[in-house]
Amino acid sequence: MEKLFISIIVPTLNEEKLIGNCLKSIKNQDYEGEYEIIVADGKSKDRTVKIAKKYADKVIITKKRGISVGRNAGAKVAKGDILLFVDADTLLLPNVISEVVKHLNKKNVAGVSVPIIGDDIKKNFLYLTSMGLYYLLAKIKLQPIYAVCFACRKKSFLEVNGFDEGLRVAEDVELGERLKKIGKINYITSTFVITSARRLNKWGVWKQLNAWPFGYIKYKLLKKAPEYMPIR
Repeated sequence: MEKLFISIIVPTLNEEKLIGNCLKSIKNQDYEGEYEIIVADGKSKDRTVKIAKKYADKVIITKKRGISVGRNAGAKVAKGDILLFVDADTLLLPNVISEVVKHLNKKNVAGVSVPIIGDDIKKNFLYLTSMGLYYLLAKIKLQPIYAVCFACRKKSFLEVNGFDEGLRVAEDVELGERLKKIGKINYITSTFVITSARRLNKWGVWKQLNAWPFGYIKYKLLKKAPEYMPIR
């Protein structure tokens, strides 16, 4: 397996409570190739940047706020062959990068999504159901991307012009629509990441379901993006 150079991009905004553990999990990977950690911050008012500088290879501050803005800004300074996007409230198992590289070493694969589970065991029935649905949708090439943890070739990312910064939500769905036109999107089943259940805990089950999967269905049928209220 070719040891590709990986750029891990973490967009942040006021994530001092979670960013440290996220970056530690990225530093603790079993991947034997080279990788860099890039944090793209949207002018946080807390200690996010200070904490990020302890672990990241690059910390950049974006002029505008927005998760797509941060992801695109990180991609611009990335040196890697592969871009791995990770949300700041997410923890990676040690083999995530290795498994991502296995898939992206295949020439016909443009990107990969990594399954997620929540850090609240009582709420994981929803995450497991959602991930099962994502797996099925990926198999029939309808919705291959869930941007909590997603990777693609930098070349492919630039070819489709990255994330649409004009979209406040469903930016991963829209990017997936463009990426799958130039290559296959795989859904990894050999590892997963653990993400914060804070949105689910704040919203409740029904509001979360209205965002996903029902929000996705609305987007596909009506091009109406679901709403995601701030949860920090």
